[in-house]
Amino acid sequence: MKTLVIGASTNKERYSYKAIHSLVDKSHQVVAIGAKKGMAFDIPIETEKLDFHAVDTVTLYLNPKAQQDYYDYILSLKPRRVIFNPGTENPEFYKILEANNIQYEVACTLVLLATNQY
Repeated sequence: MKTLVIGASTNKERYSYKAIHSLVDKSHQVVAIGAKKGMAFDIPIETEKLDFHAVDTVTLYLNPKAQQDYYDYILSLKPRRVIFNPGTENPEFYKILEANNIQYEVACTLVLLATNQY
């Protein structure tokens, strides 16, 4: 299963970094986009919206205003679902996802992974 982490960080204290670490530990294939290039737990962080094929889940670590730049991009990837981590809730985007038959949930990726609900 491939997960795209948007808002990825190289800072080991950030939740996006911890999520990447947990996803890799649970044998998920991870791709990441962040504000600057770097590495997060041996995963390269890209700064461009690359065409990642077969993305199952997008997990967001961006505030709602910053998400707007990613609406069309995420829709073009046709993920099965989008996870809005705490602080990224976005009712406007929920409606767009629903209209495109993409599931969404408001949850902490780390909690979902830790409780085997991912």
